[in-house]
Amino acid sequence: MKEKLYLVYKELSIPETSGKKIGLFRTLCSIFGGLFVSYLGMTLLIYIIPGKPGESIVVPLLLNTFVWAATALWISISPTKWSALLKSVIPSFIFIVLIAILYNL
Repeated sequence: MKEKLYLVYKELSIPETSGKKIGLFRTLCSIFGGLFVSYLGMTLLIYIIPGKPGESIVVPLLLNTFVWAATALWISISPTKWSALLKSVIPSFIFIVLIAILYNL
């Protein structure tokens, strides 16, 4: 089992030989990871902005498309598949933890 995980990690951590093509894995990570990170970030922003959630939803709705595009670009320019996966998972996990903490307060 450890050998299989090591082989997967080794395969994902190899940098791309050519920067001209992104690849399907990084494309999917950037689209769906960027979407997930942007929605979680905007949900967190609703809790951080003072006021009622109904009143403060306008700013996150307007910023969501820009944040999604910027996050997708940030993920897609990763040099390896492993870093693209980490750039999708780690911010999502941090936002989930912060939303859970703020929601229970």
